[in-house]
Amino acid sequence: MSEAGEGGMRGDRMDIHQILDYLPHRYPILLVDRVLEVVPGERITALKNVSVNEPFFPGHYPHHPVMPGVLIVEAMAQTAAILSFKTMGSKPDDKSVYYFVGIDNARFKKPVGPGDQLVIDVRLQGNKRGIWKFSASATVDGQVASEADLICAVRPTP
Repeated sequence: MSEAGEGGMRGDRMDIHQILDYLPHRYPILLVDRVLEVVPGERITALKNVSVNEPFFPGHYPHHPVMPGVLIVEAMAQTAAILSFKTMGSKPDDKSVYYFVGIDNARFKKPVGPGDQLVIDVRLQGNKRGIWKFSASATVDGQVASEADLICAVRPTP
């Protein structure tokens, strides 16, 4: 299905150009390459292709490259941000900031390395007074690499 306005519709897919409209992040911290499906108010599935050329691999670790767990969680949070904006029917602007404010129950179950493709699934658990709660997982080849409960907030720019 194609992009259908600000709020989108069930089954929306997003390419990198559309993702750039919904996230303020840019290289090297942009960690979402494609959205396979987004159902505003419910869930989203996105991809992160992990390349040997990632800027963190030379130092983490040269003899056995592993994607840092904190970046896997960041990829899940960025995916959650897209779901939030699609649910609100808006896009980020310079009047507000989308903060990552909490992580609960984070687990790292499988190392992620060059050539892997993270499939990121995020489900909206609730939204109250601008505080968004999500459950998220990242898998590689159908095996859970990481999972966490995420808390995010949209606040006016200071």
